[in-house]
Amino acid sequence: MSTVRQMQPALTQQEVSEFAAQWYRKLDVHAPMVEILPLLAEDGLVMKFPEVTAHGLAGFESWYQRVIRIFFDEVHTVKEATAKISGGEADVHVVVQWEASVWNPPAPSSARIKLDADQTWHVRRSASTGSLEITLYTVDGLKYHPGSASL
Repeated sequence: MSTVRQMQPALTQQEVSEFAAQWYRKLDVHAPMVEILPLLAEDGLVMKFPEVTAHGLAGFESWYQRVIRIFFDEVHTVKEATAKISGGEADVHVVVQWEASVWNPPAPSSARIKLDADQTWHVRRSASTGSLEITLYTVDGLKYHPGSASL
């Protein structure tokens, strides 16, 4: 008995770029987990942030719940999302400008962070939904803009 598996279409550069923009729109508004989790792989997810490496959906959720309580007035602007596509998978070089406010008690006011984050992602088309999902997300470096507060 043989199983016929339907072939899914190859990824496109436009699809990857739109996915990156969607990801950051959700981060900007601190979207609920129910909206973010479908963008992440259920198996083998690794997310390498400057302060921690998160493994799996639970690791991401722990990181996310912490940072949405620290940063506010976030704005992510995708400057680059260049994909090297191989069928239903892609390695993506992402450069995103990130702006956020942070208040460190007992400071009398908040501080504004503005930087470019250089990142490498690995995305794939989900076998179950056909949508894109992140399997590997690595922050490779941060370049602060002049006058920016620091993390």
